[in-house]
Amino acid sequence: MSIKKKLPLIFTTIVLCIVITNSALHYFRSKEKLIEYNERETELIIQEISYQVENSKDGALYVEDILARELRTASIMIQHALPPDYHDVTNEQLVELANQLNVSHITLLAQTEDDIIGVRSSDPDEINMSTKDWLYWYDAFQQLFDLEPVTVEEGLALENYWSGPIEIAASNPDHTDKWGYYYDGTTNYMINPYFRDSQVLEYEKQFGPGNVIERFEQNLEGILELTVFNPENFGQESKIVLNNGNTFIRISDQPVWYGSYDFKNQAVDADMIQSVIKAGERQSYTEEVNGKIVTKTFVPIFPKKEDPYVIGLTYDYSIIQNELENEMIHHIFSAIPFILLALLISLVFSRSITKPIGHIVERVNDIARGNFGGSIELKRKDELGDLSNNVNALSQSLQNYVNDLEKSQEVIRFQAYHDPLTGLLNRRAFQEELQKRIDCAKETGETIAVLFIDIDRFKDVNDTLGHAKGDQLITLIAERIETCLSGGNSVVTRQGGDEFIILLNENSEENIMSVAHSIVTTISQPYLIGENEVNINASCGICLYPKHTDNPETLMIYADGAMYAAKKESGNKVVLYNEEITKEKNDRYQVEDRLRKAINHELIEVYYQPQIDARGDVLTGVEALLRWTDEELGFVPPEVFISVAEDIGMIHRLWEIAMEQACCQVRKWNEDRDVPLSLAVNFSAKQFQDPDALVRQVKDFLRKCQLDPVNFEVEITESALLYNVNEISKALKELQDYGISISIDDFGTGYSSLSYLKNLPINTLKIDRSFIQDIKENHDNTQIPEAVINLARSLQLRVIAEGVEEKYQKDFLVDNQCTHMQGYLFSKPLTKTQFEEHWLRK
Repeated sequence: MSIKKKLPLIFTTIVLCIVITNSALHYFRSKEKLIEYNERETELIIQEISYQVENSKDGALYVEDILARELRTASIMIQHALPPDYHDVTNEQLVELANQLNVSHITLLAQTEDDIIGVRSSDPDEINMSTKDWLYWYDAFQQLFDLEPVTVEEGLALENYWSGPIEIAASNPDHTDKWGYYYDGTTNYMINPYFRDSQVLEYEKQFGPGNVIERFEQNLEGILELTVFNPENFGQESKIVLNNGNTFIRISDQPVWYGSYDFKNQAVDADMIQSVIKAGERQSYTEEVNGKIVTKTFVPIFPKKEDPYVIGLTYDYSIIQNELENEMIHHIFSAIPFILLALLISLVFSRSITKPIGHIVERVNDIARGNFGGSIELKRKDELGDLSNNVNALSQSLQNYVNDLEKSQEVIRFQAYHDPLTGLLNRRAFQEELQKRIDCAKETGETIAVLFIDIDRFKDVNDTLGHAKGDQLITLIAERIETCLSGGNSVVTRQGGDEFIILLNENSEENIMSVAHSIVTTISQPYLIGENEVNINASCGICLYPKHTDNPETLMIYADGAMYAAKKESGNKVVLYNEEITKEKNDRYQVEDRLRKAINHELIEVYYQPQIDARGDVLTGVEALLRWTDEELGFVPPEVFISVAEDIGMIHRLWEIAMEQACCQVRKWNEDRDVPLSLAVNFSAKQFQDPDALVRQVKDFLRKCQLDPVNFEVEITESALLYNVNEISKALKELQDYGISISIDDFGTGYSSLSYLKNLPINTLKIDRSFIQDIKENHDNTQIPEAVINLARSLQLRVIAEGVEEKYQKDFLVDNQCTHMQGYLFSKPLTKTQFEEHWLRK
């Protein structure tokens, strides 16, 4: 072959080899870059999606709390708009009321023997709906009906109120609701307003990750599907809930939280999801799904405060393959005659690719360093342009997030130092301000006054007008207090409830007292709340720094003590702290301390006062009374130490001492008597807070001491019947059925009601000693005893008079057929030994 032919062949072969080699190298290099680019793009997408998911969850919780509080406000308005008995309410009323309050529906729930059901509702599906299978929801309902604070972890709990989390409605799974439940004991039903569907889900539709997922799927070539998986339930058997005849899957149990799952390869995907959760890092696989070669990438996300989840990205792998094949063919055919030109073009093309990528990488690095808000200016309409736009969007979103976070922190800081109702500084701010002023006063020698103000009988306002009107009154009081103060030298704070504390820098004690009297006088002026005129007073206690103490905590204690001293003087007063106030408190603490020791060492004695049938001065029974003589305090009156025992929570132990000693002693005395003595024991109102437990204990004591129940009498005051009357009535009936007599002690001195005399299981009325002692020798002031005796006779109740001290009182009572009595005319309370000597041995 000639050289002429060889050279073209050689050069052709060389060029062909160069082309083939270059094409092969270009193929693998292009493939590597495309994969690397795809991975970076995937990472940015995952970051954006995870950010949107977290932001959506945080925002959803915030919105849920807002919705919950709105529902509580609506509940209170519903309560005021409806009668207290649900039998007087119609479903049509609830429909109209729901429209007026802008809630979706209102349901009234009531208790049955073993369930809590919907009794009235603007939603027909809710009527007769059962709730006993609702797990923690039912627990929350029970606590609300028991007027106890709701302790379940889910939802939002406020006073007399609980709001459950957003959930699919058990009465109709086609709806998603946000519920509120309110019950304060004034009605025979629980109020349940709720928002439905679009009202609940509007936030997620507007700001949730769904919009971002849809944008990525539509705008990014090759992104076939983005999915947020629930790793706990994906690929597992569905947790189907059956309630009220409806089946559904709870929102939190859905296997897919966001996005679509059309490219289904469930067995492989489920294993891959569990694998990435366990490994804690992303994993991918490439396989044919739905007739397409796809690459599925799974990335685990581990939020700090939430359960982990997995983001899945399905990418069309054929795009990479097609692009590589087309580029290789094009490269081969274009490179044979134009290798140099191709080289030059490749350099220019490479530069056109790497330069914008460099800008994008530089901006991403800025974002990683926390420099948000900047943007990349790339006028491109290809993938790099889309990527730059996404990076810009990510940067702006992060900047908006940071701005929102800073605003939220400002709100949190405000709430941390201010009272949400009045806007005044709160306890925490007060403590810091007090310390700051004390530090300053140490240098300037100023006097700092702490004014502790408490509203007298504010509870009556809440009980009468409701807590909403009470809050309105507190706000008006705060405004009036501020008008009495000059801004420069005073700080007013709300400590909670109806308590206010004022810091005042004044060198003159006279000025301080003048300001305090001005505040108390201003507060006592009438208030117009709605159509009600409210008149209240305030008690103010004052303590001065450094006159009384230089310790901040002691300042508060002394001011609080002075305030309570003002209340003891009937309120509406200003009291300046003095040492006598502390002495009174210390005396109280000494009584508490000595009483604890006396109870623990059983140094409390039981005395016995005879109960007499005055027709023949026959001993019929005894009343057990507690007496305490302390080695340091001397004799302490029972009205003192019993009230202290109630305050420190030891009244039940005192009762146990009385029961054990008295029951066993009377049983011993009855062994030698033909006609047994009866024993009367006083019961405190606080003991009836758990009536069932009290019944068991009484029976246990009687069995232990072998005292016949027919010889035992329970004495309760009218105050014990003011609350929980149904359960107390049930307990008293059980005791009466056991053979025990029930007596109302001090009858006529409390909140008497003829209804409970008729309906409660009562055997005896005891006329209070104050009415007996009012009887004069000429039988004046006998109207009340006569009325009680006649009332008892008409109701076929036994009546006994206590506090009989004069013979003419006895004669009057016998003439009016009250033959049973006790008092100093017959005997004072006696010790066991004294009683045996004076009444048994003779």
